[in-house]
Amino acid sequence: PAAKMSSKRAKAKTTKKRPQRATSNVFAMFDQSQIQEFKEAFNMIDQNRDGFIDKEDLHDMLASLGKNPTDEYLEGMMSEAPGPINFTMFLTMFGEKLNGTDPEDVIRNAFACFDEDATGFIHEDHLRELLTTMGDRFTEEEVDEMYREAPIDKKGNFNYVEFTRILKHGAKDKDD
Repeated sequence: PAAKMSSKRAKAKTTKKRPQRATSNVFAMFDQSQIQEFKEAFNMIDQNRDGFIDKEDLHDMLASLGKNPTDEYLEGMMSEAPGPINFTMFLTMFGEKLNGTDPEDVIRNAFACFDEDATGFIHEDHLRELLTTMGDRFTEEEVDEMYREAPIDKKGNFNYVEFTRILKHGAKDKDD
């Protein structure tokens, strides 16, 4: 019987190790220290300690930070949740915010920072200067390589909206 017990125990261990789908368990999206930090934040917002964040909790928390939020502002924040905000809902909402950033948007928005007139274009000379002098600097050769396939019009305008689409989805065939 002792041998049987140990095999049962081994079986129990293997079923526990089965990874859970991220969609089914919001706690699987974060590590323990992150969950602990979210719990502390939740407790700071849950001013009346009833286990739920309501409009009054939000108001009191913001007031303690020297803000004077309007009712409309608080309603807007509360309407982001599909129901009462307990800790699991709080984590779910943060998880969606943190994981929901569409890389395509992120790339496009990075280019948009340098497009002061919001045209969807940056002049290739200006972009070359930015790429070779800021952040993780590109070499001239790397910029040339990028420009080889890039959508640049006859005036030298780099179409970053189209470029971002190409990065994420591949180039359209010339025949399309």
